[in-house]
Amino acid sequence: MAGPIHNIAGYRFVNLDDRDELQTYYRSVCDDLGLKGTILLAPEGINFFLAGTERSAETFVNHLERDARFKDIPLKRSFTDYQPFNRMNVRKKAEIISVGMEDIKPSEFTGEEILPEELKAMLDKGAPVHILDTRNDYELRVGTFEQAIDLDIRTFRAFPEAISKLPESMKDEEIVMFCTGGIRCEKASAIMMNEGFNNVKQLKGGILGYFEAVGGAHWNGDCFVFDQRVAVNPKLEETEVVVCFACREPLSSNEQASEDYIIGESCPYCIGRNPDVTAR
Repeated sequence: MAGPIHNIAGYRFVNLDDRDELQTYYRSVCDDLGLKGTILLAPEGINFFLAGTERSAETFVNHLERDARFKDIPLKRSFTDYQPFNRMNVRKKAEIISVGMEDIKPSEFTGEEILPEELKAMLDKGAPVHILDTRNDYELRVGTFEQAIDLDIRTFRAFPEAISKLPESMKDEEIVMFCTGGIRCEKASAIMMNEGFNNVKQLKGGILGYFEAVGGAHWNGDCFVFDQRVAVNPKLEETEVVVCFACREPLSSNEQASEDYIIGESCPYCIGRNPDVTAR
């Protein structure tokens, strides 16, 4: 049975020249509705993840869609038994997905989408395709597609340099890239096409959309998410993965069993990174 807290997430790349007004307006709307979470407003668009009662979430969507720029934004919905956010933030940022490349504008230029069902069919028959994970290293450790390419990046800002090291032959071969909800791939696909990759597609709806449409076929592990749930499985259920309080690394059940994991103090990933933290 679904929990009482309704979670909604969405984004759109669109030119916003009125962020001050939008920030004031959405802060007031969310406070009135008792919603918690984050809304990011950048010149390139909007990105939000909010949680509250189903009625308050739907009312927010109604307010959002009064603005023609945000009409029919695709939403990711989930339910939890608890409020996954501590507060409500409406923030202005330079980018909703930070990469530091002003010439990359997904509202004007981005890669072709591929449906989850289409990707699954390709993987079912073993089609010759490169599956590229655009996420950060700690996200991949929680779970990824079978045989996905790991770019070994700590932040998305390292993505442009990482793809420059891919084999030149890949520029003419089919690539399907993916991320958590689809937003990162909007920029990643544009960056790759700008660098001469000629056959790049992005998974529509990201991993969460894939789970919703076809389940966990060809997937290993769980999916890291950026809220207090930490990770969800292919049934979109919260898992036992937690985040280390000290270094913010996600920890599996096995890693939580390590003698180096002390709640609120350290974990196996802290050891060796911080000279003040020693192995036990």
